[in-house]
Amino acid sequence: MSETEVGKPRVVIATDGACKGNPGIGGWGAILRAANGQERELSGAEAHTTNNRMELMGAIEALNALNKPAKVTLFTDSIYVRDGITKWVHGWMRNGWRTADRKPVKNLDLWQALVEAAARHDVEWRWVKGHAGDPDNERADALANAAIRLGAGRVAQAK
Repeated sequence: MSETEVGKPRVVIATDGACKGNPGIGGWGAILRAANGQERELSGAEAHTTNNRMELMGAIEALNALNKPAKVTLFTDSIYVRDGITKWVHGWMRNGWRTADRKPVKNLDLWQALVEAAARHDVEWRWVKGHAGDPDNERADALANAAIRLGAGRVAQAK
C-alpha cells in the first residue's frame, strides 16, 4: 500500500448492507482499495437481522480488515451510519449510551464495535446515494446480496 506523507496508508472503502425482510436474512459487503490500486472484497450474512445492522457490519468489518492504521475515506449509502458515527455517537457516549430522549441506543453492540474499529484509523465518512449508479456502491450492494443468497442456502440446509 502507498504511504501518505505521515506514514499512514491511504484506503478507500465502499460498504453496503441489505436485508430480505426487516428483520430477516441480511448481508453486508465492502470493497477496500489501497492507493496502489490493490483491492479486496469482503462480505458476510446473518440469518436474522436488520438493514441497519448490516450497514454497520459492513463498515466494522472493513475497518477491522485493515492490518495497520490507515487514512480511510469510507463511503456508505446509509445516513444512519454516517450521521450516527459523525454526529450522534459522541452524545450517546456522554449520556451512557442513551439517545437525546434517554432511550437506549439501538444496535449498541455494533455502535461500540464501530467506535473501536474507527479509533485505529483516520476516517473520513462520506455518504453516497444508493442505487444511483455509483460503481463502488453498486459492487458493495452486489456483494451484500450475494452474501444473502449464500447465507439463505446455509440457513435452509441447517433446518
